[in-house]
Amino acid sequence: MAAKKKINIGLVGYQFMGKAHSNAYRQVAKFFPDTEVEPVLKVLCGRDESKVRSAAERFGFESIETDYRKLCERDDIDLIDIATPGNTHVEIAIAAANGGKMIICEKPLANTLAEAEQMVAAVKANNVPNAVCFNYRRIPAVALAKKLIEEGVLGHIYHFRGVYLQDWIVDPNFPLVWRLLGDIAGSGSHGDLNAHLIDDAYYLLGPITEVSGMLDTFIKQRPLLAESDDRLGGKASDKMGDVTVDDSSIFMARFANGAVGTFEATRMAAGRKNHSKFEINGSKGSIVFNMERMNELEYYNHDDPAELKGFRVVQTTDGVHPYTGNYWPVGHIIGYEHTFINFMHDVLNDFAAGRPTHPNFEDGLYVQKVLDAVDRSSRTRAWQTI
Repeated sequence: MAAKKKINIGLVGYQFMGKAHSNAYRQVAKFFPDTEVEPVLKVLCGRDESKVRSAAERFGFESIETDYRKLCERDDIDLIDIATPGNTHVEIAIAAANGGKMIICEKPLANTLAEAEQMVAAVKANNVPNAVCFNYRRIPAVALAKKLIEEGVLGHIYHFRGVYLQDWIVDPNFPLVWRLLGDIAGSGSHGDLNAHLIDDAYYLLGPITEVSGMLDTFIKQRPLLAESDDRLGGKASDKMGDVTVDDSSIFMARFANGAVGTFEATRMAAGRKNHSKFEINGSKGSIVFNMERMNELEYYNHDDPAELKGFRVVQTTDGVHPYTGNYWPVGHIIGYEHTFINFMHDVLNDFAAGRPTHPNFEDGLYVQKVLDAVDRSSRTRAWQTI
């Protein structure tokens, strides 16, 4: 067998998403022998030399950089992976595109619509392959939902109903981490959580045409951060600062296919840790997906006999379902980290074959347009078109 072409990875960012992406690169060829390239963990980049060097040793990178500009100029780097806070996405992506690199970027694509448009323009101008990491598309149950909808199993679609609920900032003494600062994160639950729901809906049902929403911040001030960690939190100081993002994002939507939808995201739902759930109702049946039970898809068939009607649970751990044949025997579940492995398999193979991949920067731009329209609707208290 011929040796696979190596693709040298330059990853910017080494905390939550940096860890997830690094693991995916290390595992993808082990679980997917048909991966057409061999990802090489060449360079890990971060501003704090001591911390990035420690992370590089743990994750298995060959070397480090502390300046993304130098990374993007290196001839031995083929792909730039952006796993940093949203305020740096645009500058890194443009530098990578100008350097002729393939690019993978974490979601949401940018902090603003204007930045997302600049990023799309840059990858188009330089004709570089690009992808945005909406990894939930690569969950086997979500891929099955897509198949059922495309095959008409649910009939004409009427409703999309999505929630993404967390509770990690319910305590008013939780410190003012970067995700609560608008100039770094762009938005709060809206861009962080509702972005996933919007992409799910776009992937499954197509474009949204009109939205009406509201964004709210319940706790206006929090203790400043004294010391951070890589699990979203850290130690609080005795000084206070302003929260400049939303705690809650709720909106209604109309889809181009005639369906209507509701979307709710919050970090203030006590007891909910990572409750991402959607339900889709059609003329022939319904499906329900719950991220906290990600190996299952609930399915209701309206035409079942009366004595058998009810939601059935489909265990998507069988080899007949997308991706699952590459992991464990039937009934042995996969987890959150595998969504990134599945994503990297698809994207790297598309990059290697020179074909478009999804979700790409244009898909990320579409999600950004919806996020922006909801924000405008909240400020104007009026419906907004996409």
